[in-house]
Amino acid sequence: MSEPLRIPSDWQLPEAFLQRIGTGVGRQRLLEFERQVLILAHMVPHKDEVSRRGVLFWRNAAGEWKSSNGDSGSVALELHLNRYAETLDAFEIIESKAQTSSEYLPLLEGLAPVARSIRNLFEVLEETRQSIPDDRAFIDHRDRAYELSRQAELLYTDARNSMEVAVVRQAEEQSKASFHMTASAHRLNVLAALFFPIGTLGAVLGTTLTDNWSWSQNSIPFFLFIVAGITSGVFLAFLISQSPKK
Repeated sequence: MSEPLRIPSDWQLPEAFLQRIGTGVGRQRLLEFERQVLILAHMVPHKDEVSRRGVLFWRNAAGEWKSSNGDSGSVALELHLNRYAETLDAFEIIESKAQTSSEYLPLLEGLAPVARSIRNLFEVLEETRQSIPDDRAFIDHRDRAYELSRQAELLYTDARNSMEVAVVRQAEEQSKASFHMTASAHRLNVLAALFFPIGTLGAVLGTTLTDNWSWSQNSIPFFLFIVAGITSGVFLAFLISQSPKK
């Protein structure tokens, strides 16, 4: 999807070009007619941009370059490539500071359309270079586009690899935290198992250590009660501590 394409009113494009241009810029491509060339390019994509904004570069029959965005014809393509370079430099700064996957993900989402756009632009400029072999200055634009395309590709690859490392690191940290939580829960279960029998026996027998307790006149039943409760607790804690059989 692309925004409506605006052609400067003072341009006198050949009818052969006008018949091949739609209301939007469409894909980046080259049009040729009688030694004239028209490059339909995309401006630098913004993050979360749904539609593509187009810009036209026209080389008329006299060999003069013109740009639909108002840039000077002789340096219009250079300025266009500079905007891509500035965007990639900004992404490199973000990539150098990113640490977690939540920081790498927006970087990759913003970088992907830029990398794709500059790669397609390079292909168009390579085709244009073959169409106008007499324009030696155009070689620099093509080579610059290749360098930017390579920079974008390497930056995307580095960011993706760094994000994968960050994901693995975060998974390890979460695994360690989960292990510590499990160990803490296990200790609590063992502690509860240790005192569960004596607590249950106390509730059943109603041990209050007062004169109302039938065993209060004799300490032997009380000690037997304690020994039985602790023994049962230790046995129960032992059973809980055993690893499950496969």
